[in-house]
Amino acid sequence: MTSKDILVTPLKEIETPGGNVLHAIKSVESTFKGLGEVYFSWIEFNFIKAWKRHNRMFMNLVVPVGNVKFVFFNESTNEFRVETIGEKNYCRISVPPGIWFGFQGIDSPKSLVVNISDILHEPTESDRLDLKSINYNWESY
Repeated sequence: MTSKDILVTPLKEIETPGGNVLHAIKSVESTFKGLGEVYFSWIEFNFIKAWKRHNRMFMNLVVPVGNVKFVFFNESTNEFRVETIGEKNYCRISVPPGIWFGFQGIDSPKSLVVNISDILHEPTESDRLDLKSINYNWESY
């Protein structure tokens, strides 16, 4: 898999009195691969969580609170793909297994990442690298 296999889907935000309704995914969408679990991850402003690669998990990532910069690394071409999603660009990023990625909180005080994954989380299913192992300039938004 390469970063070209990543799909970004704009999502609906429905205005309602007292607070909006935010869509995330429907079971009839092509990027819905089943439901293993849904988990939430807070990311503090300017903090970076990188690098990770899932070997079997298909991720559907949504940021309903704040804004987050995601960076995907294509090992075979040494290229990066950057996608920023959240309240300012409400979308879902669908990521197949086998792609290195990291993310950075770009809103203060923190942002919320939701992963709708097709399998249950297994610590041995993914690989990790130290932040400095992949040369990327996180200073640029």
